[in-house]
Amino acid sequence: MYKNKITQALLLGAGMAVAATSFTSTAAEVPAGVKLAPKQELVRGNGTEVASLDPHKVEGVPESHVLRDLMEGLVIQDALGNTIPGVAESWSTDDNQTFTFKIRKDAKWSNGDPVTAQDFEYSFKRAADPATASPYAWYIEYTKMKNAKDVIAGKKPVSDLAVKAVDDQTLVIETEVPLPYFVKMLAHTTMYPVHKATVEKFGDAWTKPGNFVGNGAYQLADWVVNEKIVLARNPNYWDNKDTVIDQVTFLPIENQNAEMNRFLSGEIDITYEVPNEQFRRLSKEYPDNVVVSPNLCTYYYGFNNQKAPFNDVRVRKALSYTIDRDIVTKAILGQGQQPAYALTHSGITGFAPEKPAYANMTQKERIAEAKKLLEEAGFGPGNPLDFTLLYNTSENHKKIAVAIQSMWKKSLGGFVNVTLENQEWKTYLDNSKQGNFDVRRAGWCADYNEASTFLAIAMTENGSNDQKYSSEIFDKAMNDAVKVAKTDEERNQYYAIAEAQLAKDMPIAPIYQYVQPRLVATHVGGYPEKNPQDNLYTKDMYIIAE
Repeated sequence: MYKNKITQALLLGAGMAVAATSFTSTAAEVPAGVKLAPKQELVRGNGTEVASLDPHKVEGVPESHVLRDLMEGLVIQDALGNTIPGVAESWSTDDNQTFTFKIRKDAKWSNGDPVTAQDFEYSFKRAADPATASPYAWYIEYTKMKNAKDVIAGKKPVSDLAVKAVDDQTLVIETEVPLPYFVKMLAHTTMYPVHKATVEKFGDAWTKPGNFVGNGAYQLADWVVNEKIVLARNPNYWDNKDTVIDQVTFLPIENQNAEMNRFLSGEIDITYEVPNEQFRRLSKEYPDNVVVSPNLCTYYYGFNNQKAPFNDVRVRKALSYTIDRDIVTKAILGQGQQPAYALTHSGITGFAPEKPAYANMTQKERIAEAKKLLEEAGFGPGNPLDFTLLYNTSENHKKIAVAIQSMWKKSLGGFVNVTLENQEWKTYLDNSKQGNFDVRRAGWCADYNEASTFLAIAMTENGSNDQKYSSEIFDKAMNDAVKVAKTDEERNQYYAIAEAQLAKDMPIAPIYQYVQPRLVATHVGGYPEKNPQDNLYTKDMYIIAE
């Protein structure tokens, strides 16, 4: 998922039924002796204005933060990232290919209607329907749900998607091949249900306050574009009795310094991030408020592989090699980020591909190779490579862009001429999708804890492959990982082939692996600082009396 679980495998063995009682509680757990504040309201920075609140029309992290409170899928995550029951109180499989989910009888929509298996059948088919034009329809396909690929391509009717409500409480899903991590994938935003009657009554306006019907712990109370989104407790939520916070407000603040100042003045309880240049000072002066969490995300620059001269691998490699990742991670960021030379984050469980050759070169050697490659491609002081670097509006992204622009100019001299361009989030997403860029800043965050969550976005037909990269070798390796591999080890061997092909073709320039630094008020209890996917559920938090 655009940036803006860990031990599930043991629970998914063949023939193992997983019951709700085998999991930790999903509710906010207030430690004994903790006194709760009389006013249970939370204010969160959310980085930017959301593009939509329709779970089947979004692809970014800011949107997912809000939707995680408004909607609930079959499964969710606990504070450590483990997959636990959501609307499904249990599930079972005999072969990791046919999955049966039991829906809670007390699950309700915010308008009081029961949440049923039919709601999930309708919603999954809606997300896959070409008429919906979901930017994440590919995700349905990558769950290997039977017939998903042909449905999304318009070759088969939506009714052929292999998800079936047997009765109100029983949902059966079939996959084309055994997929042991299938249930993990269902915690994702795209797999959230929508209320059919509401969608059909209001059309695209169903997400407006007054119209919105959700099944999460909160309901939409107010939405002032570019100002705030306010959510209030949903009294019909199945676990409302154990939810503590009554109201959560999301603020779309793109300037990290402004967000920091509002936090320090007491207006915000949790920031979206931290200004890069302020991190060391904040860590020293406010050690109890600076929280750095693991985050399975990779920051990269994507090249428009279909547009000259970026359709030339020599140009792509030259620009990638010239980026000094150690300076970015240590001097510019310095919060614990690690240099990235692969798309897949090293924190993904069980996958550790061999580093590509350029990762073992000195920076001086990389720059020398970059100049050689540019000269071979026809560029030099008399004919510089002119291009624009696109990034979405953010002071932190700007600082990195300025630094890398300087690296390119300093290291490559008259070989390049770089112009920086920033766009607000929704425009940036639209232009990325349409291929209106030369080089663009991007980030990808794991949708589940398995290497394919990263590598899938580089497949030719993937809807999030905005770089328009296409490689038969890469696609075959990714397809073989699912269709040929029988074990995790075999799958990882194919993933290693895919990563090696990316290093050879360089459709993107991986830059660093994220961590998630935030300012968190000491009166916020239950903040899940160890969730590796940064999945925060307001229902699991609470405000402590000060």
